[in-house]
Amino acid sequence: MSSCSVVPLTLPQWEGRSRRIRFIYMSNSTSFRLKLCPKKGPVIPLYLGADVLSNTDVRTENHPRYHAKFAKKGLATKIHFSPAFRFHGLKVTTTNNSLWFYSVQGLFRVAFEMYSKQEQLSVLESFQDVWKSQISDSPLKMSYSLSENLDFSVPTGSDTQLRHYQFAKATADLCGNNTDDTSADHDYCSFPKLSSQTEGKQQDLLTVRQKLHRLDHRLSSELSGYTDQLETILLLLDSVDRYINGHLEEKGVSETVLALLKAKDWGSVYSSSLLSCIGRWLGEQFHAANSCISRKVEDFKVQHIEQISNLPPAEELATELFPEAMRTLLLHWMGLSEESTLEKRHSEYPILLLILEFANHNLITGVAHVLYSSLICK
Repeated sequence: MSSCSVVPLTLPQWEGRSRRIRFIYMSNSTSFRLKLCPKKGPVIPLYLGADVLSNTDVRTENHPRYHAKFAKKGLATKIHFSPAFRFHGLKVTTTNNSLWFYSVQGLFRVAFEMYSKQEQLSVLESFQDVWKSQISDSPLKMSYSLSENLDFSVPTGSDTQLRHYQFAKATADLCGNNTDDTSADHDYCSFPKLSSQTEGKQQDLLTVRQKLHRLDHRLSSELSGYTDQLETILLLLDSVDRYINGHLEEKGVSETVLALLKAKDWGSVYSSSLLSCIGRWLGEQFHAANSCISRKVEDFKVQHIEQISNLPPAEELATELFPEAMRTLLLHWMGLSEESTLEKRHSEYPILLLILEFANHNLITGVAHVLYSSLICK
């Protein structure tokens, strides 16, 4: 077979605290995928045996014996791939193009027998949803011969399907599932040490990839259960994408935050930690604006010193001197939204202006000066 007919493949991988585990999805006894495609039927995730047993007390030369032991229990299998498939980063002879893989049940068995407690926790947190979804799988056969790669293409169905495909593809790319990789073969049982300077950042990156992979798997296996949430999910992912690319804008953040605030009923106004957090943040922002507001008020007083007893209407004063966010908060708090009648707004706007004057320690109207003096005397 000519070299140009060989299909180069890069296995997707999960990355934990100190290990990585590459995997495939077996569609049936003769075909596999490297990407999830729920519309094409159920698949069985299988995890590369060499990665599963790496960083354990089992020496590399003894791996085949352990693989065979777990295979007898239906927890592992030896997969013979067609010679047309080659795998980046794996030294596999063309005459024996085969690799050992474990089911998720086999992965859990190895983890709880051979991994540290922290690694066990990492596996448990990362793969519990996979384990639940595959709990009814039959035991694996001792071996399979896979000759066909059924990786999905862009679906032609509903907009929801298309959006899910776009998310799944982006997640796969972030998780290292890039088939354009041209790295040379290497010893896939060894793991390079991270420098102390980059270890923290690398761990954060691994955690992000891990969470994206879990989210991708959950959406892929239970898409119908999240259709009402997809719009909010897409807003969040769009914001993350813009943030990473340095293109995050205030409008996009506003839409995303508003969608999260409206996503559910957050409980009583008396006990809502969300409202308390928002209130604290707003208060800090408004307090920081006080010096700017004071300068604006002083300039206004200088310009209107001759008409101080004949000031513009309260609504005009509030609009000119105080930030829109302050006015919007109080308007809706007082029930004076855009749908309110003009008569009601005119009658209650002086109260709103008075609140803004007191809250910002900037007295403008005669009423504010009289009330403030009365309060000070008491």
